Amino acid sequence: AGQGIINILEVVESDFAENLAKENTEESDAQAEYEKTTQENKVAKTLKEQDVKYKTQEIKALGKTLSELSADRESAETEHAAVMEYYDKIKERCIAKPETYEERKARREAEIAGLKEALSI
Repeated sequence: AGQGIINILEVVESDFAENLAKENTEESDAQAEYEKTTQENKVAKTLKEQDVKYKTQEIKALGKTLSELSADRESAETEHAAVMEYYDKIKERCIAKPETYEERKARREAEIAGLKEALSI
């Protein structure tokens, strides 16, 4: 009976040894995976922090550009309005307006009267 108990204890010991080795391997693998994931997270965090830094700089630069372009647009609109106002003023003097029938008739009659007077002299 003592030999049977020793055999059972040896089987239990070998099972515990196998399970211990398996658990140690799994724990080592899990630790390595944890460290790998931690390192990847550190790298990702650093990259994202740099992205935030550069995007913030880009936002500031774009804001400055936007304000400059807005000022340029306002000055261009002001200049355009002044040019259009001047154009409206000179357009009246430069564009020939057709005479009405009454104006042409009156001018012709005055011309004919002047010619008749010149002929009679």
